[in-house]
Amino acid sequence: MNDRVKEIIKSSAEAGWILEPLAKELLNIYGLSTTNFSWAKTPGQAQASAQRIGFPLVVKIVSHQVLHKSDVGGVVVGVKDSAQLDAVFFRLSDLPGFDGVLLDEMAEGAEVILGSKHDPQFGPVVLIGIGGTSVEIYKDVSIRMAPLTADEALSALRSLKGRRLLEGYRGRTPVDMGKLTTLIADFSRMVFELSDQDESIDLNPVLCSGDRTLIADARIMLKR
Repeated sequence: MNDRVKEIIKSSAEAGWILEPLAKELLNIYGLSTTNFSWAKTPGQAQASAQRIGFPLVVKIVSHQVLHKSDVGGVVVGVKDSAQLDAVFFRLSDLPGFDGVLLDEMAEGAEVILGSKHDPQFGPVVLIGIGGTSVEIYKDVSIRMAPLTADEALSALRSLKGRRLLEGYRGRTPVDMGKLTTLIADFSRMVFELSDQDESIDLNPVLCSGDRTLIADARIMLKR
């Protein structure tokens, strides 16, 4: 295991979960592509990061007291300029345990969910499904044992009822299935390696387009 991965896990052990900017850093270490992001702890840092990433932005609260960010108004989508960014920063700074903000690029694409948990019988398993806000309603998912090959990941995707959303439904550009299956396979290997450390991992959404596959949101829960 990479020394930086060990450091991230150790620093997050007391809280029981990894802050999203650190979770995305961990994913990047394992070669998994995320949206372009930055952790800013001051308004000045936020403005500098915004110039580097570019408007519009998604801005999220970073706090070990806020696990479900949307429930407390801790996610703002479409921040369009410096003045709005300042206003959002100061509003979020009033939330419990404020430790800065996560600035994320605005990306588009078909939404996929990836997840993992430790099954008492089978060990680490990977969940693959059509993602976004509707995932809990439709429950269009496939579960496989980790680790997977890219071919096994493709088979799992083809088993989904909503696979047509990935294949170019109603004239939309098909997603790059090669990049998506590679990301799933790499994710499954990470899950297998970290199976003694994490309780569950949720990547939702993973945004898939004709040329990119990016993890937009990540939550990693650790074993107590």
